[in-house]
Amino acid sequence: MPYPAHTRVFTRLLTARLTRLLTLCLVTMAGLAGTLATAQAQEIGTQSLDNGLTLITGTGTNILVKQVANGDAVVIDGGLQAYADQTLAAIREATDDADIALLVNTHWHPEQTGLNPVLGARGVPIFAHENTRQWLTTAITWPWENRTFAPLPESAQPSETFYHYGDLNVGGTTLQYGYLRQAHTDGDLYIYLPEDNVLHGGGVVDNAGWPLMDWWTGGWIGGLANGLEVLLEIANDDTVIVPANGPVMTKAELQAMRDMYSSIFQRISDGFRAANSVTDTLSQDPTAEYDARYGDPEQFIRRAHESLVPHYTPDA
Repeated sequence: MPYPAHTRVFTRLLTARLTRLLTLCLVTMAGLAGTLATAQAQEIGTQSLDNGLTLITGTGTNILVKQVANGDAVVIDGGLQAYADQTLAAIREATDDADIALLVNTHWHPEQTGLNPVLGARGVPIFAHENTRQWLTTAITWPWENRTFAPLPESAQPSETFYHYGDLNVGGTTLQYGYLRQAHTDGDLYIYLPEDNVLHGGGVVDNAGWPLMDWWTGGWIGGLANGLEVLLEIANDDTVIVPANGPVMTKAELQAMRDMYSSIFQRISDGFRAANSVTDTLSQDPTAEYDARYGDPEQFIRRAHESLVPHYTPDA
């Protein structure tokens, strides 16, 4: 017996809607699978720096691993959480499966704190500046791209913090650390290994392109130049300098970087004092001679200009 006409119409509509829903589900699943495959396929690189030091790349930042005198490992920065399993595998391979005695966060950004959840849950001490710990306890929304970062669980937050500078003895190896004040953020630190003459500059040093001037959490262009000056006072001509991104550097290269940012800071701040808008600053090309090396500067210039507001017009 044939179905009534209204029933046939309803059946066709229902079938069409189910087909669209199934298609949407399949597309969503394919997107998720693609994202997972991208994370799984991420190429993690390692570079031996001798004396028990290994540089791990491809995780969102440069990770420096030091196998200390008693055989344990110190890990400086952790990469993105999406690559945590691969990062830990690279650390195990580089250190012959050594225990991790300390994780250092050079600042709060996700590229630096991706190992915090897994290592913090294991009870590994996490060392950072106190401002970094505080940022990781709260939600942060960047106004320039409306991107929000959730706070980390308490076990993933830094468990050991400092305010100024000092020394750590980890497994018989000395680590010197210091605060870089308001630079890339307001919680930047450096780690210097005097026995190896290796200096990790954290987010204040970016050798792959223009850095993010995270003024929302206390960074600013003048502080970036000042932070590089502090690192120059620590380094000598033989120091291996590890940036947050890009290849390791010499002191001469760090000096050239400091001179560049000092010049850019002067140009942008001169215009700011003359009541330049962001558009005015962009039109003056304050980075022109460096763009071939560092790439499109627009976002860097915008954030650098904005970073002057709390320093030059704090009541604005």
